[in-house]
Amino acid sequence: MSFAHNNLLDCLLTHNIPKEYHCKEGFCGACRTQLIEGEVEYLLDPLAFIDDGEILACCCKPLGHIKIKA
Repeated sequence: MSFAHNNLLDCLLTHNIPKEYHCKEGFCGACRTQLIEGEVEYLLDPLAFIDDGEILACCCKPLGHIKIKA
């Protein structure tokens, strides 16, 4: 999947991969998902709580190939 999107959430939705979300700005945490493999870069600092190994799809982008629990 090529990454010509603003963030990971936009990419998932464009490719018809369902992902729950609400605010799209890192406040609510609804788009929280587990990062299984790879690395991401945050475009906005997430304000919602995330555990180790979790990411907020609305405010990050992959730094290469990633594997997530969708």
